[in-house]
Amino acid sequence: MHKFTLPEHIASRIMERRGRLHPYEAIDPKKTALVVIDMQNAFLAPGAAVEIPAARDLVPNINRLAKAVRAAGGQVVWVKVTLNRASDWPNFCNFVLGPSAARALVEGLTDGSDGHRIWPGLDVRDGDLMVSKNRFSAFLPAACELPAMLRARSVDTVLITGTLTNVCCESSARDAAMLDFKTIMISDANATRSDEEHAATLVSFLQSFGDVRTTGEIVDMLRHDAGIAGRIAESAALP
Repeated sequence: MHKFTLPEHIASRIMERRGRLHPYEAIDPKKTALVVIDMQNAFLAPGAAVEIPAARDLVPNINRLAKAVRAAGGQVVWVKVTLNRASDWPNFCNFVLGPSAARALVEGLTDGSDGHRIWPGLDVRDGDLMVSKNRFSAFLPAACELPAMLRARSVDTVLITGTLTNVCCESSARDAAMLDFKTIMISDANATRSDEEHAATLVSFLQSFGDVRTTGEIVDMLRHDAGIAGRIAESAALP
C-alpha cells in the first residue's frame, strides 16, 4: 500500500488559501456514496493485462469502508470499465496504446470475461450498485450513468477508491467535483504504479478539487455524523 504524507509546504499553502486543511469537516452519511473504481481481475490478478500489484492491498480498506457506508445508510457503487471492442474507445485503443497493449486491454475487459469481473475478495452485497463505463471517468455522463443514478438517490458526497489513482480514480474524482459532488479521495484505498504518481494526484486534488482522507478518518466521520443525524431525527419525533 502506498505511503502518503502531505508535504508541509503544501499544507501551509492550503491553510493560507482556505483557512483549514480539509474542505469538508462533516459529511451526511445518507447522502454519501462509496465509489469503487475498476477493482477488477484485469487490474488485480497476478499477470493480468493491467496488473497493479498495490491494488490487492486495498481490499481490506475498501471492504471496511463499504461496511461503514452501508451501516450509516449510504450507497456503495462498484464501477467496472467495459471494452468489448477497440472501436468502443478508438482514440485510446488505436493511438494512445500500441496494438498489442490495446488487444490485451480489450480482451481483459470484455463483458463476461474473467478479467472483467470484480476481484473475488471484495465484499459485494445486495443493494450495492454495479455500473459500467467505457472511459477513464465514471462521472463523464457520456461514458457512464453513475452521475444521474446518484442524483436520483440524493447523493451529494462521493468517496473515491480503487485503481489507478492517477488515471481512472483521478479522472472520476475531478469530474465528480466539476459536477458539484463533494468529492473525497481516500489516500489508503487508491493504488497505482508508484508512490510518486499516487502522491502527485492526491496533492493536486486536495489543493484544487476536493478532499483527501484516510480510511480511518472516513469511518470515524461516518459514525460521528450518523450519530448526530440519529439524535436529530429522534429529537424531531418528540411531541
